Amino acid sequence: MIDRSALTQKILVAKATKGLTWKDLAKKIGRAPAYATAALLGQMPLSAQEARRAAEALGLSQEDELLLTQIPYRGALPQTPPTDPLIYRFYEIVQVFGTTLKALIEEEFGDGIMSAIDFEMDVERVPDPKGDRVKVTLNGKFLPYRKY
Repeated sequence: MIDRSALTQKILVAKATKGLTWKDLAKKIGRAPAYATAALLGQMPLSAQEARRAAEALGLSQEDELLLTQIPYRGALPQTPPTDPLIYRFYEIVQVFGTTLKALIEEEFGDGIMSAIDFEMDVERVPDPKGDRVKVTLNGKFLPYRKY
């Protein structure tokens, strides 16, 4: 069986060859763009029906389709801190504003965390005369720490 990283490379080649965008693929799969992209990059599983639609859109084999339904080993950064400039900026945001986010979330909700499991994400382009802006929305369920 092909391993997940090899399947990710196969998906990237098929996506480019067919001229598809992540949004095109998300629509064909029937998922939000962030989830569909994460799944195709090996970070989330797809249902059998979603995997079939992905396989049809990308020309993948039945073996590939089956692998898309498997629970993945999550976490794909090759090193920490990340060296890719775009990914590094998110790392930098957490370094600079992590304590601020923690303080504001705790003030609003109390002692707990924002779930990355019960979670949604969206990326939007916001037109601006000085240069378009990137709007990233992270929407996670608040989980209070249990007292025992």
